[in-house]
Amino acid sequence: MLTNYLKIAFRNLLKNTGYSAINIGGLAAGMAVTTLIGLWILDEFSYDKYHKNYGRIAKLMQSGEFNGEKFKGEYMPAPIGNELKTNFGADFKYVVMSSWTGEHILAYGDRKFTKKGNYLSEEAPDMLTLKMLRGTRAGLKDQSSIMLSESVAKALFGAENPMDKIVRMDNRMDLKVTGVYEDLPYNTEFRDLTFIAPWNLYVATQNWVKTALDNVEWNNNSWQTLVQISPNSDFGVVSDKIKNIKLERAPETAFFKPVMFLHPMEQWHLYSGWDKSGNLEGRIQYVWLFGIIGTFVLLLASINFMNLSTARSEKRAREVGIRKAIGSMRTQLIGQFLSESLMVVAMAFAISLLLVVLMLPVFNEVADKKMSFPWASPGFWLLSVGFCLITGVISGSYPALYLSSFQPVKVLKGTFNVGRFAGVPRKVLVVLQFTVSVTLIIGTIIVYRQIEHAKNRPIGYDRNGLITVNMNTPELYGHYNALREELLKSGGALEMSTSSTPSTDLNSTNGGFDWEGKAPDFKESFGTIGMSHDFGKTIGWQFVGGRDVSRQFTTDSLGMVLNESALRYMGKHKPEDIIGKTVKWHDVPYNVVGVVKDMIMDSPFNPVFPTVFMVNYGWANVINIKLNPALPARESLDKVAAVFRRFNPGSPFDYKFSDEQYARKFATEERIARLASAFALLAILISCLGLFGLASFTAEQRTKEIGIRKVLGASVANLWALLSRDFVLLVMISCVVSIPIAYHFLSGWLQKYEYRTEISWWIYASSIAGALLTTLLTVSYQAIRAALLDPVKSLKVE
Repeated sequence: MLTNYLKIAFRNLLKNTGYSAINIGGLAAGMAVTTLIGLWILDEFSYDKYHKNYGRIAKLMQSGEFNGEKFKGEYMPAPIGNELKTNFGADFKYVVMSSWTGEHILAYGDRKFTKKGNYLSEEAPDMLTLKMLRGTRAGLKDQSSIMLSESVAKALFGAENPMDKIVRMDNRMDLKVTGVYEDLPYNTEFRDLTFIAPWNLYVATQNWVKTALDNVEWNNNSWQTLVQISPNSDFGVVSDKIKNIKLERAPETAFFKPVMFLHPMEQWHLYSGWDKSGNLEGRIQYVWLFGIIGTFVLLLASINFMNLSTARSEKRAREVGIRKAIGSMRTQLIGQFLSESLMVVAMAFAISLLLVVLMLPVFNEVADKKMSFPWASPGFWLLSVGFCLITGVISGSYPALYLSSFQPVKVLKGTFNVGRFAGVPRKVLVVLQFTVSVTLIIGTIIVYRQIEHAKNRPIGYDRNGLITVNMNTPELYGHYNALREELLKSGGALEMSTSSTPSTDLNSTNGGFDWEGKAPDFKESFGTIGMSHDFGKTIGWQFVGGRDVSRQFTTDSLGMVLNESALRYMGKHKPEDIIGKTVKWHDVPYNVVGVVKDMIMDSPFNPVFPTVFMVNYGWANVINIKLNPALPARESLDKVAAVFRRFNPGSPFDYKFSDEQYARKFATEERIARLASAFALLAILISCLGLFGLASFTAEQRTKEIGIRKVLGASVANLWALLSRDFVLLVMISCVVSIPIAYHFLSGWLQKYEYRTEISWWIYASSIAGALLTTLLTVSYQAIRAALLDPVKSLKVE
């Protein structure tokens, strides 16, 4: 029986090749999109699961309140690790202190590379369950050791055995290789961890860290703390035990009510932040978004199948009547039509697999993933079979139930009529299709508008031709004037300066400031940037009052420049209210010489943080260089590189363009926008494919009517309007329905951005106009083709 069903199904597909192509093509496109989205979602949920202790690892965090605003932070004081081990040892299996993951120079012989790595406590390899290729996880016990990832070991040593070889780090430390671990996968928080050095080495070589530990400083929050709780512990219980640890050890912090808590690794990726109400949020919203999009795209493809199957019901009415007359049960007819549906789905799925394989590299690039097709996964194929069955049953259920309900007597007598309301389900489904498509189009436009809105925001300085170089070797320290002189003399640089952070980052905030007129109970927090005298000239500050710091004034050795947000934050109304005044920081008096326009150093979607720029050569972490605009960039870089090779011959010249670093701030939003726009276009394509099929069938169904109307004098334009009117009306209804839906979801999405665009009326108007134009173009081909038919040929069978 099943063989007979499939044989009939195959004959029907060959008999109606046009409709079959639309059905199979539409379903294949929908299933390919759904499969890609499914792989993306699976990758998102598998983040960090490479680590076997995934369910018991957490990041120590603190929450608090600052001047009425709640905050949460992941940076901790240095003594916190020893405190947890000493007084809460039973609750933790491992407590790991961590520096920032940063770039360092690794050298072996004449091979030198800049790689990202970290200083971690010796328990880190065990906690992260690194897969060791050479050595053991105990390789960090020696203070002068280093563990390398497989790729870094190959880059440095080639085919040589790296064990016990000496690697020079940052031109100042010789470290012995004690282990090589497998490269960490792309979907882990630690994917950039290409080498690990001991935390004890970090303490021994960084005086400020040693001071913070020796003096038990609880107010310097500059490090991260990772923990693995004991097997018999619970995150909530442990968080409750340690919540007051900082408040008890540092009572002076009571003003911001610090509460310590554990943020589980399970939530790092998808729940990386908190909204204003304290609820977890993050990439999970995009997982839900794309999950819904994938479901709807597959639904659109299934709707095409249902619409075209039911639309052609009259063509198969006699077949159903004869089958019923000779004894076919309704269940047998349902089985026949469902088998046809499953056959179409199976063919579409095979094509969709080919599409997925072809599209996956491009999809990975757009989505910033490194996914591969799971050919060897039994789970994938089991899901695929279930996926095909569900899609086939959903796609074929309505046609099967509808067609099998025909009464044989009426069908065979020729009195069968599908009824005036038979087309209503098809119309409802068309409205649903275009409602989803238009909503996606509106959403895509608003996402792009939000990105452009932030991109067009004044950044407060000139990032063109501005590069930064990390000061991670001793050869660059203490030679500021000589290096600057040589760079300017080379002709490749217009200006040069140093600072504690690049102009595209703000990673240091501090309190302890005092100024005239400060409210007694005001607890301040400023972004703090240490700089050289030439910082403003290098980045192109834009002053709203006062002047830049200058070597001509001895008082400027403790000079300070504020941004506009800091001016307002201090309760001042105009620059003159603070310029020339003294601002003390931990009792050190700084002379305020100027106020500059707000510089966007943090997120371009948020308000600019109140920031102070202080002359401090000791904080120099990066070198800022303004390339000579009179020369080609490549020539300027070559001249600058030559100077650095003279001053720092043991290190590669690694630099970053500030405009590229700034552009990365939009990476997540742009990635989501590109994916959403691609899915929106596919949704429209699938909807139009179904509309094309329905228009084709409608024109075929009304061939004789069109012939009679032409004989009676109807023009091509009249017939085109007649055949297009119903479809245009359905799409207009879809547009009206989609507007409030899009507004509800997108206005909520925009609320998470402090600096956001407006939802203008033209966005809806252009989306509606685009949908109507697309509909007319899709329908017009079939409508005009039918209208141009010779009425003699249309009517001669009568």
